[in-house]
Amino acid sequence: MTDQIAQYLQDASSYAPAWGFLLIFICMTIESSFIPFPSEVVMIPAGFLALRGDMTTGIWWLDCILAVLIGTIGCLLGAYVNYFLAEKLGRTLLYRYGKYFFLKPDTLERSEEIFRKHGEITTFICRLIPGIRQVISIPAGLAKMKHRPFIIFTVLGAGIWNIILTGIGAYLGHLSKDISYIELVHQGKKMISDHYIWLLLVLAIIVAGYLFIHHKVMKKDA
Repeated sequence: MTDQIAQYLQDASSYAPAWGFLLIFICMTIESSFIPFPSEVVMIPAGFLALRGDMTTGIWWLDCILAVLIGTIGCLLGAYVNYFLAEKLGRTLLYRYGKYFFLKPDTLERSEEIFRKHGEITTFICRLIPGIRQVISIPAGLAKMKHRPFIIFTVLGAGIWNIILTGIGAYLGHLSKDISYIELVHQGKKMISDHYIWLLLVLAIIVAGYLFIHHKVMKKDA
């Protein structure tokens, strides 16, 4: 499926100067909702096209920033689709009919377990973990998580992930400007898997810092 989507987006790349940011917004909204859609096929090519000067402004660094911002806004909108879906349907209906929305019961159960165990910060952590990043907003909706922390954690997590993907695309564009989307996406995914341990290390440091500060604030309030 990834290769097919990459091919479709490559065919549409000629419209990137006029419609590139709109396509990023739409695709990342879909990616962040319950519909299976790989973010790698959107944000990595976005960085690649930006470096080549094939996006709207023609200024590569500005186009990279705009791609990250617009992609992150799309992620937030898609996350809210899941949030309100879970909030309105409730747990029983979601588990019963979720399969019709590409939501398998074992995936829902796993996301709920993670949310119950680690709390609201999982909406940030899981945004950087493939396979669970899209559905973590569902247990947040079931728990009726407050909107302010939901927005903050979702934007932070999605923003960091989009920066990584866009940066990889720009880096690969710097190495070679003559590469197919399929090869581009596969090389980008390999870079992520080869260096994922460093991402997890940085993530652990961020979470530890958050928990430390949160503990200090709660202790002070008490």
